[in-house]
Amino acid sequence: MIASGPEPAILDAQPRDRDQLLEHYIWVRGETERLVAPLSAEDQVVQSMPDASPTKWHRAHMTWFFEIMILTPFLSGYRPLDPHYTFLFNSYYDTVGARHPRPDRGLLTRPTAAQVSEYRAHVDAGMQSLITGASDDVWESTAPLIVLGLHHEQQHQELILMDILHAFSRNSVAPAYQTYRAASARKAPELRWHDHAGGLVEIGHDGRNFAFDNEGPRHKVHLEPFALASRLVTNAEWKAFIADDGYCRPELWLSDGWATVSAEAWGAPLYWQKADDDWMSMSLSGLQQLNDQAPACHVSLYEADAYARWAGKRLPREAEWEAFATDQPVVGNFLGSGLLRPSPASGEVSDMPEQMFGDVWEWTQSPYVPYYGFKPLTGAVGEYNGKFMANQFVLRGGACVTPEGHTRATYRNFFYPPMRWMFAGVRLADDR
Repeated sequence: MIASGPEPAILDAQPRDRDQLLEHYIWVRGETERLVAPLSAEDQVVQSMPDASPTKWHRAHMTWFFEIMILTPFLSGYRPLDPHYTFLFNSYYDTVGARHPRPDRGLLTRPTAAQVSEYRAHVDAGMQSLITGASDDVWESTAPLIVLGLHHEQQHQELILMDILHAFSRNSVAPAYQTYRAASARKAPELRWHDHAGGLVEIGHDGRNFAFDNEGPRHKVHLEPFALASRLVTNAEWKAFIADDGYCRPELWLSDGWATVSAEAWGAPLYWQKADDDWMSMSLSGLQQLNDQAPACHVSLYEADAYARWAGKRLPREAEWEAFATDQPVVGNFLGSGLLRPSPASGEVSDMPEQMFGDVWEWTQSPYVPYYGFKPLTGAVGEYNGKFMANQFVLRGGACVTPEGHTRATYRNFFYPPMRWMFAGVRLADDR
């Protein structure tokens, strides 16, 4: 079940056309296998840190979601391929039951990668039967869950690339996931500022088309006048921060950030390596010369905040970011470009900030908390987002490894402040 070509039309949260949903299902599932194709069976079993997961586990967990959330309760006569998979490939759904410990996923040499492929094929056959043959009542109940599952799989497609990059970075020969692809050489434009008058604005998803539950309800927020930088912070600018002892000056850092940078001995973004008088960086194309004009990437919230303080600015609030992003088309350097690394801003846009979508996820200073009126979904899917709304911060916009059609102006990604293996960077904001 491997499809090729561009992604089919983005689906509504409650699709009506079964053929369209099946086409989309086949495409998304096939895209996962396309991304995994360059990896060996040995590559797929590696877990390089507790926060990462083996590729094989990702492939199985995405399949588990369709099996447990949809096929088991809704497809009459469905038989699981292996009852052990319910335990092995549960991620964090306590209402479903116990699970294999997350830090030990790399110990699962069995089932093999080939057996995971068999599992995917088994569930895909069941899903095709359900989509084409379910009664109207079952269809009404399952169609939104299938769409959620497809977006869930796209999240894990990004995680596959994040996690294999981290695994390859721990290999002393610096293997490449793909051959290096040259991009058009251009210089990042001079940083400019776009003012916003503030006032009462509406943010959050309006309920049309698909969105995760944490993107709503739509609500009003009051903003003070502010400005947003015209582009992302570049590697050259981050080098200046390092040269000015940015990682050694406690006055620039949040207390927890200073404790972390001291304990971990950070002196540069993740994957940077000093080479003579310059820097190299590990990428999905192996170890490469750092592009000074490209956006800085793989930085934690703590580093992002320290850089902003050093620059005399601050990080944007998520409502400020959304106020500018709402009127922009969701286009940028996403997974479909095939580049799999951030690229410099073009400077071709003058009336709005550039790079709002794609390249790198943008840290905000906003804690990941529920919007006013938020209510988790009922059942196991209610655990998808709501129970993580503490101690994390929001990122916006998508990255060079995010599938097209997966993000939007209201999309709220979230990570803990010390994390930096995701493709995360910085856009500055300022008060006016």
